Amino acid sequence: MEYRRLGTTGLMVSELCLGTMTFGRELDVDGSRAMIHRFFEAGGNFIDTADVYEQGASEEIVGRALKVVSRDDVVLATKVRFPMGEGPNDVGLSRKHIISGCDASLGRLGTDYIDLYQVHAWDAATPLEETLSALTDLVRQGKVRYVGVSNFTGWQLMKALYVSELRGFERVVSLQPQYSLVERNI
Repeated sequence: MEYRRLGTTGLMVSELCLGTMTFGRELDVDGSRAMIHRFFEAGGNFIDTADVYEQGASEEIVGRALKVVSRDDVVLATKVRFPMGEGPNDVGLSRKHIISGCDASLGRLGTDYIDLYQVHAWDAATPLEETLSALTDLVRQGKVRYVGVSNFTGWQLMKALYVSELRGFERVVSLQPQYSLVERNI
């Protein structure tokens, strides 16, 4: 397995990242655990999940699988943005949803910190300053090491970087666009 830096950080990640979107849906717990362990055996260290994947089941499966390895050897990424309940504050990138989402993800993952916490998509209803401020607070509290974005357009990413620079917020270090054999638009 080859490794490279995550963005401009010093954090080394495997070139291949194990995505866990189908864990708990198309792949059961035993199959998921076997896949994670095989990924580690092959030298992978970078795992990506999200709170919304099977309403937290993917994070729970990943958390249980990580109990047999050293947490320091894993770079764990998860995301926040989409609905995790029926309430009006159970969705989006408000301070409330981000902080409660992070705490819930930490519980499901069974860890004290998230290496890369990503906003899953742009939220036009929430001021970007509120989102970046909440993410910065999570980094300062030690719950999150780095922040990233997923499914942002170029102008959205540039705006986030500009606002971070202007306000002294934690800088976005990565972009995870949707890209697959089916989705090639990036």
